[in-house]
Amino acid sequence: MNTRFDGHDDLARLPYFERRGPGRLALADPSLGPVFDVHTHLALAFLRPGQIDLEREHEHTLHYLPRERPLDLEVYANRCYSAEDLRRMKLDLTLLSLTDGGMRRTHTAANLLREMRDLGVARAVLLPIDLPLVSDNAGAFLERAAVHEELISFGSVHPLSLDLAGKLERQISLGARGVKVHPASQMIRPDHPRAMELYRLCGERGLPVLFHCGPVGIEPRAGRRRSQVRLYEAPVALHPRTTFILGHSGALQLDEALALAQRYPNVWLETASQSLTNVRRLLAEAPADRLLFGTDWPFYPLAVGLAKALLATEDDGVARRRLLYENAARLLLGS
Repeated sequence: MNTRFDGHDDLARLPYFERRGPGRLALADPSLGPVFDVHTHLALAFLRPGQIDLEREHEHTLHYLPRERPLDLEVYANRCYSAEDLRRMKLDLTLLSLTDGGMRRTHTAANLLREMRDLGVARAVLLPIDLPLVSDNAGAFLERAAVHEELISFGSVHPLSLDLAGKLERQISLGARGVKVHPASQMIRPDHPRAMELYRLCGERGLPVLFHCGPVGIEPRAGRRRSQVRLYEAPVALHPRTTFILGHSGALQLDEALALAQRYPNVWLETASQSLTNVRRLLAEAPADRLLFGTDWPFYPLAVGLAKALLATEDDGVARRRLLYENAARLLLGS
């Protein structure tokens, strides 16, 4: 079938979706759900605490991949960005994070929840990313999750923080259900000694660690060096009590990430940004009970990742239920 579309709204050509006004898609058949998305973010602020009202609803969400941008489901998702899209995204995440403007102003809990309702997403995991001293995305995300039962938030404890255990305990007290580690953005190797201590602490407390895992091709060179999948094996091997989720399933190094999941029982894989072919491959080769669905909202609309998951499981209802909900519910809700 043709996997190229003339933008977000054109996904309504698939039988799974119907249009609900300009820029909005809805699940055509509610029985396709429920969906559990383990990879979302709200407005990220790295240079100072966020200035965005995360409860405000905006008419349209300004995803980093614009709604009108042509889509190809058979490429890694960031290949759909234009050069101008990438420039605007990087500006939005840096200088504009000092303000309450930019595309980030629409990356709110209210807008995420509206998109979730439209598309049958019953639960979503918020993934904060923090630097040692100059950001508190974890605090903002945990606060939103505390008032919206559909949202679960992980924490973010930078491995170079002065009081790893204390900061982790504070975030647990606020409801953190795991920890997000992003070697490329946080500029620290996943096998750094301080990171290894963080994983030990997480294992003792039963908290999963969700990594950004693998190079994506658009990050700075220093970040790309720090996210090579081979660097993740030592953390996994030396911390068997800790559950590790490899976000993006290794990104552009899927083979290496898949091998880790096949070798180590404490490794899970997550599908955000992967191509349709690679989602099918993960369904065929990854441990069936350790595969999770993610979208990386607001970098991409929820419907982009959901379209790939639904297409890949078209003839296998059992695999669809496991991928879209059951595995995540077992890991994060104990059900």
